[in-house]
Amino acid sequence: MFWTVTQSLLGGLGTATQLFALTLLFGLPLGLVIAFGSMSKWTPFRFLLKPKKNTGRKEGLAEEAKEPSEFVKSLAAFRPIHALTDLIVWVVRGTPLMLQLIIIYYGPGLWFDNNIWGSAASGRMFACTVAFVINYSCYFSVIYRGGIQGVPVGQREAAEVLGLTKRQTFFKITLLQMVKRVVPPMSNEIITLVKDTSLARIIAITELIKSGESYMKSAGITWPLFYTGVFYLVFVGVLTILFNFIERKLSYFR
Repeated sequence: MFWTVTQSLLGGLGTATQLFALTLLFGLPLGLVIAFGSMSKWTPFRFLLKPKKNTGRKEGLAEEAKEPSEFVKSLAAFRPIHALTDLIVWVVRGTPLMLQLIIIYYGPGLWFDNNIWGSAASGRMFACTVAFVINYSCYFSVIYRGGIQGVPVGQREAAEVLGLTKRQTFFKITLLQMVKRVVPPMSNEIITLVKDTSLARIIAITELIKSGESYMKSAGITWPLFYTGVFYLVFVGVLTILFNFIERKLSYFR
């Protein structure tokens, strides 16, 4: 019985590991893109503040344009990419991941009478991956942004004095220091991701906890459910050792 339960839980662990790996594979780079979007300073209406001159009746005389209104100043300072990414991050971080899973998987079928994901296990897994990637990329973006903005401005100014381009400054100075700064909070989010994979059961994906819970209904035993805790502890333990190793390797910045 013990070996049968172990095999079943290993299958659930495989599903959880697959979801974990796919979320990191797509969520980490997407989070960096969102972080750049939240730091975007692009202002498409800045031209409204350019001074204009009105030619007077007499030749050679010019009258300075009037002071722009507060509305024009606000519009000129508006950063659409920054505002859009901040809105997305606020909505995703402000709502539960469970709710996002339900909306992403069941929403298309309820609203358009056509479930684009299908009822197969692969469709449910794809929808779950999409929900996890969107959710965690927003959390990762905040960590990335904090790491980038935490690098002293004086170092970037010194790089400009040395003649480095913005690309060289980012990869040779900002990125290296950002990596060290984001490892501790990133490790915390990634460990949380391991436990959040259990939410996949909401859309009938047989992950680790669902595998253990099934024995409560079929065999009337509860110990397999508690046995799942061992798998989570081992998984988190391996990640903890890995991140401790990474932090030691990055200690040369001290």
